[in-house]
Amino acid sequence: MLMKLSDNMERLTAIIPTGNEEHNIVDAIKSVDFADEIMVVDSFSTDNTIKFAKPLADKILQREYENSALQKNWAIPQAQHSWIILIDADERITKELKNEIINILKEGTKYSGFWIKRENYFMEKRVRFSGWQGDSVIRLFKRDECKYEDKHVHAEIISSGKIGNLKHKLIHNTFISKQAYLKKIERYAKWQSKDYEKKVTLITPYHTIAKPIIRFIKHYFFQLGILDGYVGLIISLYQAKAVKLRYKYLKEQRNGKGNKKGC
Repeated sequence: MLMKLSDNMERLTAIIPTGNEEHNIVDAIKSVDFADEIMVVDSFSTDNTIKFAKPLADKILQREYENSALQKNWAIPQAQHSWIILIDADERITKELKNEIINILKEGTKYSGFWIKRENYFMEKRVRFSGWQGDSVIRLFKRDECKYEDKHVHAEIISSGKIGNLKHKLIHNTFISKQAYLKKIERYAKWQSKDYEKKVTLITPYHTIAKPIIRFIKHYFFQLGILDGYVGLIISLYQAKAVKLRYKYLKEQRNGKGNKKGC
Protein backbone atom coordinates (compact mmCIF):
# COMPACT_ATOMS: atom_id res chain seq x y z
CA MET A 1 0.00 0.00 0.00
CA LEU A 2 1.11 3.55 -0.72
CA MET A 3 1.34 6.35 1.83
CA LYS A 4 1.75 4.16 4.90
CA LEU A 5 2.38 5.82 8.22
CA SER A 6 6.02 6.45 9.11
CA ASP A 7 8.00 4.47 11.67
CA ASN A 8 7.87 7.11 14.42
CA MET A 9 4.11 7.03 14.98
CA GLU A 10 1.40 4.67 16.17
CA ARG A 11 0.31 2.02 13.67
CA LEU A 12 -3.20 2.00 12.24
CA THR A 13 -5.57 -0.69 10.96
CA ALA A 14 -8.49 0.29 8.75
CA ILE A 15 -11.57 -1.95 9.03
CA ILE A 16 -14.30 -1.87 6.36
CA PRO A 17 -17.38 -4.09 6.91
CA THR A 18 -19.04 -5.06 3.62
CA GLY A 19 -22.08 -6.83 2.20
CA ASN A 20 -22.60 -6.53 -1.56
CA GLU A 21 -20.69 -3.26 -1.84
CA GLU A 22 -19.09 -3.60 -5.27
CA HIS A 23 -20.18 -0.05 -6.11
CA ASN A 24 -18.45 1.38 -3.02
CA ILE A 25 -15.54 -0.80 -1.97
CA VAL A 26 -12.77 0.55 -4.23
CA ASP A 27 -13.30 4.19 -3.26
CA ALA A 28 -13.70 3.24 0.40
CA ILE A 29 -10.36 1.41 0.41
CA LYS A 30 -8.61 4.22 -1.45
CA SER A 31 -9.79 6.71 1.17
CA VAL A 32 -7.95 4.77 3.91
CA ASP A 33 -4.82 3.93 1.90
CA PHE A 34 -2.68 5.70 4.50
CA ALA A 35 -3.37 2.92 7.05
CA ASP A 36 -0.70 0.29 7.75
CA GLU A 37 -3.25 -2.51 7.40
CA ILE A 38 -6.52 -2.52 5.48
CA MET A 39 -8.94 -5.24 6.54
CA VAL A 40 -12.22 -5.93 4.75
CA VAL A 41 -14.76 -7.84 6.85
CA ASP A 42 -17.29 -9.29 4.45
CA SER A 43 -20.62 -10.99 5.13
CA PHE A 44 -20.34 -13.37 2.15
CA SER A 45 -21.13 -10.90 -0.60
CA THR A 46 -22.65 -12.38 -3.74
CA ASP A 47 -21.50 -9.58 -6.05
CA ASN A 48 -17.96 -8.48 -7.01
CA THR A 49 -17.06 -6.95 -3.63
CA ILE A 50 -14.32 -9.48 -2.88
CA LYS A 51 -12.97 -9.45 -6.44
CA PHE A 52 -12.56 -5.67 -6.34
CA ALA A 53 -11.18 -5.61 -2.79
CA LYS A 54 -8.50 -8.29 -3.15
CA PRO A 55 -5.92 -6.21 -5.05
CA LEU A 56 -6.25 -3.32 -2.59
CA ALA A 57 -6.78 -4.84 0.86
CA ASP A 58 -4.18 -6.50 3.08
CA LYS A 59 -6.65 -8.91 4.65
CA ILE A 60 -10.15 -10.13 3.78
CA LEU A 61 -12.19 -11.95 6.42
CA GLN A 62 -15.64 -13.41 5.97
CA ARG A 63 -18.32 -14.09 8.56
CA GLU A 64 -22.07 -14.56 8.49
CA TYR A 65 -23.83 -11.30 9.38
CA GLU A 66 -25.96 -11.20 12.54
CA ASN A 67 -25.89 -7.51 13.29
CA SER A 68 -23.49 -4.61 12.90
CA ALA A 69 -22.20 -4.58 16.48
CA LEU A 70 -21.40 -8.30 16.56
CA GLN A 71 -19.68 -8.13 13.18
CA LYS A 72 -17.48 -5.23 14.24
CA ASN A 73 -16.70 -6.67 17.69
CA TRP A 74 -15.61 -9.89 15.99
CA ALA A 75 -13.31 -7.98 13.65
CA ILE A 76 -11.71 -5.52 16.09
CA PRO A 77 -9.50 -8.01 18.03
CA GLN A 78 -8.18 -9.35 14.72
CA ALA A 79 -6.65 -6.01 13.78
CA GLN A 80 -2.86 -6.13 13.76
CA HIS A 81 -2.34 -2.61 15.09
CA SER A 82 -3.39 -0.83 18.28
CA TRP A 83 -5.31 2.00 16.58
CA ILE A 84 -8.32 1.40 14.35
CA ILE A 85 -10.14 3.56 11.84
CA LEU A 86 -13.44 1.89 11.00
CA ILE A 87 -15.54 3.09 8.09
CA ASP A 88 -18.59 1.70 6.33
CA ALA A 89 -18.25 1.11 2.60
CA ASP A 90 -20.36 4.20 1.83
CA GLU A 91 -18.09 6.49 3.86
CA ARG A 92 -14.95 8.34 2.76
CA ILE A 93 -12.02 9.82 4.68
CA THR A 94 -11.25 13.30 3.33
CA LYS A 95 -7.72 14.63 2.91
CA GLU A 96 -8.25 16.99 5.86
CA LEU A 97 -9.51 14.20 8.11
CA LYS A 98 -6.63 11.94 7.04
CA ASN A 99 -4.07 14.59 8.00
CA GLU A 100 -5.76 15.12 11.36
CA ILE A 101 -5.65 11.38 12.09
CA ILE A 102 -1.99 11.15 11.08
CA ASN A 103 -1.12 14.04 13.40
CA ILE A 104 -2.84 12.32 16.33
CA LEU A 105 -0.95 9.08 15.71
CA LYS A 106 2.31 10.98 15.37
CA GLU A 107 1.97 13.23 18.40
CA GLY A 108 0.15 10.84 20.75
CA THR A 109 -3.04 11.46 22.68
CA LYS A 110 -4.68 10.97 26.07
CA TYR A 111 -7.89 9.77 24.41
CA SER A 112 -8.94 6.21 23.66
CA GLY A 113 -11.15 7.22 20.75
CA PHE A 114 -12.66 10.13 18.87
CA TRP A 115 -16.07 11.28 17.72
CA ILE A 116 -16.11 12.21 14.04
CA LYS A 117 -18.89 14.33 12.55
CA ARG A 118 -20.43 13.13 9.29
CA GLU A 119 -21.37 15.14 6.23
CA ASN A 120 -24.34 13.20 4.85
CA TYR A 121 -25.58 12.90 1.28
CA PHE A 122 -28.92 11.38 0.27
CA MET A 123 -29.96 10.90 -3.37
CA GLU A 124 -26.74 12.80 -4.23
CA LYS A 125 -27.93 15.87 -2.31
CA ARG A 126 -26.19 17.16 0.80
CA VAL A 127 -28.42 16.93 3.85
CA ARG A 128 -27.81 19.96 6.06
CA PHE A 129 -30.78 19.54 8.42
CA SER A 130 -33.57 16.93 8.85
CA GLY A 131 -32.08 15.71 12.14
CA TRP A 132 -28.82 14.69 10.51
CA GLN A 133 -26.96 17.93 11.22
CA GLY A 134 -25.55 16.64 14.51
CA ASP A 135 -24.59 13.21 13.18
CA SER A 136 -21.38 11.94 14.83
CA VAL A 137 -19.80 8.51 15.18
CA ILE A 138 -16.78 7.11 17.01
CA ARG A 139 -14.62 5.66 14.25
CA LEU A 140 -11.01 6.26 15.36
CA PHE A 141 -10.26 4.28 18.51
CA LYS A 142 -7.84 2.03 20.37
CA ARG A 143 -8.37 -1.65 19.66
CA ASP A 144 -7.89 -2.84 23.24
CA GLU A 145 -9.90 -0.12 24.97
CA CYS A 146 -13.06 0.06 22.86
CA LYS A 147 -15.88 -2.15 21.62
CA TYR A 148 -19.44 -1.76 20.38
CA GLU A 149 -22.38 -1.93 22.76
CA ASP A 150 -24.70 -4.93 22.58
CA LYS A 151 -27.50 -3.55 20.39
CA HIS A 152 -29.00 -4.71 17.11
CA VAL A 153 -29.26 -1.18 15.67
CA HIS A 154 -27.36 2.07 16.14
CA ALA A 155 -24.79 0.54 18.48
CA GLU A 156 -22.00 2.91 19.45
CA ILE A 157 -18.53 2.45 20.88
CA ILE A 158 -18.15 2.01 24.63
CA SER A 159 -14.69 2.66 26.02
CA SER A 160 -12.67 2.27 29.19
CA GLY A 161 -10.97 5.59 28.42
CA LYS A 162 -11.86 9.16 27.45
CA ILE A 163 -13.36 10.02 24.06
CA GLY A 164 -12.34 13.20 22.25
CA ASN A 165 -13.61 15.01 19.13
CA LEU A 166 -12.01 15.48 15.72
CA LYS A 167 -12.42 18.74 13.81
CA HIS A 168 -12.88 17.41 10.28
CA LYS A 169 -15.81 15.46 8.92
CA LEU A 170 -16.32 12.02 7.43
CA ILE A 171 -18.19 11.96 4.11
CA HIS A 172 -21.23 9.66 4.23
CA ASN A 173 -22.94 8.82 0.92
CA THR A 174 -26.05 7.29 2.41
CA PHE A 175 -28.50 6.25 -0.31
CA ILE A 176 -28.79 6.94 -4.02
CA SER A 177 -32.53 6.20 -4.11
CA LYS A 178 -35.69 6.16 -2.00
CA GLN A 179 -35.96 2.41 -2.57
CA ALA A 180 -32.54 1.76 -1.04
CA TYR A 181 -33.41 3.92 1.97
CA LEU A 182 -36.72 2.13 2.46
CA LYS A 183 -35.07 -1.30 2.34
CA LYS A 184 -32.64 -0.27 5.07
CA ILE A 185 -35.44 1.19 7.18
CA GLU A 186 -37.37 -2.07 6.94
CA ARG A 187 -34.30 -4.13 7.79
CA TYR A 188 -33.35 -1.92 10.74
CA ALA A 189 -36.93 -1.86 12.05
CA LYS A 190 -36.91 -5.66 12.25
CA TRP A 191 -33.63 -5.65 14.14
CA GLN A 192 -34.63 -2.77 16.40
CA SER A 193 -37.85 -4.54 17.37
CA LYS A 194 -35.63 -7.05 19.16
CA ASP A 195 -34.00 -4.26 21.18
CA TYR A 196 -37.49 -3.01 22.14
CA GLU A 197 -38.73 -6.40 23.35
CA LYS A 198 -37.91 -5.56 26.98
CA LYS A 199 -38.45 -1.81 26.68
CA VAL A 200 -42.09 -1.87 25.58
CA THR A 201 -44.60 -3.89 27.60
CA LEU A 202 -47.82 -2.81 25.91
CA ILE A 203 -48.16 -1.68 22.29
CA THR A 204 -50.86 1.00 22.07
CA PRO A 205 -52.13 3.53 19.48
CA TYR A 206 -49.61 5.92 21.01
CA HIS A 207 -46.82 3.73 19.61
CA THR A 208 -48.39 2.92 16.22
CA ILE A 209 -50.10 6.24 15.40
CA ALA A 210 -48.97 9.10 17.64
CA LYS A 211 -45.23 8.32 17.73
CA PRO A 212 -44.85 8.16 13.92
CA ILE A 213 -46.63 11.52 13.60
CA ILE A 214 -44.43 13.00 16.33
CA ARG A 215 -41.33 11.67 14.58
CA PHE A 216 -42.33 13.33 11.30
CA ILE A 217 -42.97 16.66 13.02
CA LYS A 218 -39.65 16.40 14.82
CA HIS A 219 -37.58 15.82 11.67
CA TYR A 220 -39.49 18.07 9.28
CA PHE A 221 -40.23 21.09 11.47
CA PHE A 222 -38.18 21.11 14.67
CA GLN A 223 -35.05 19.68 13.01
CA LEU A 224 -35.63 21.83 9.91
CA GLY A 225 -36.10 19.09 7.33
CA ILE A 226 -38.30 21.57 5.49
CA LEU A 227 -35.11 23.49 4.59
CA ASP A 228 -33.70 20.41 2.84
CA GLY A 229 -36.54 20.50 0.33
CA TYR A 230 -37.74 17.24 -1.22
CA VAL A 231 -34.93 15.25 0.38
CA GLY A 232 -35.92 16.58 3.81
CA LEU A 233 -39.53 15.58 3.22
CA ILE A 234 -38.55 12.02 2.24
CA ILE A 235 -36.26 11.64 5.25
CA SER A 236 -38.99 12.86 7.60
CA LEU A 237 -41.66 10.60 6.08
CA TYR A 238 -39.40 7.56 6.13
CA GLN A 239 -38.28 8.19 9.69
CA ALA A 240 -41.96 8.22 10.68
CA LYS A 241 -42.46 4.98 8.76
CA ALA A 242 -39.46 3.46 10.57
CA VAL A 243 -41.15 4.06 13.94
CA LYS A 244 -44.40 2.50 12.74
CA LEU A 245 -42.59 -0.53 11.31
CA ARG A 246 -40.64 -1.05 14.53
CA TYR A 247 -43.84 -1.69 16.51
CA LYS A 248 -45.42 -3.65 13.65
CA TYR A 249 -42.48 -6.06 13.70
CA LEU A 250 -42.46 -6.15 17.50
CA LYS A 251 -46.13 -7.17 17.46
CA GLU A 252 -45.43 -9.86 14.84
CA GLN A 253 -42.47 -11.06 16.85
CA ARG A 254 -44.62 -11.51 19.94
CA ASN A 255 -47.38 -13.22 18.01
CA GLY A 256 -44.85 -15.59 16.56
CA LYS A 257 -43.71 -16.52 20.05
CA GLY A 258 -47.28 -17.16 21.10
CA ASN A 259 -47.06 -14.24 23.49
CA LYS A 260 -50.23 -12.17 23.10
CA LYS A 261 -49.35 -9.73 25.87
CA GLY A 262 -49.21 -6.17 24.67
CA CYS A 263 -50.57 -7.01 21.22
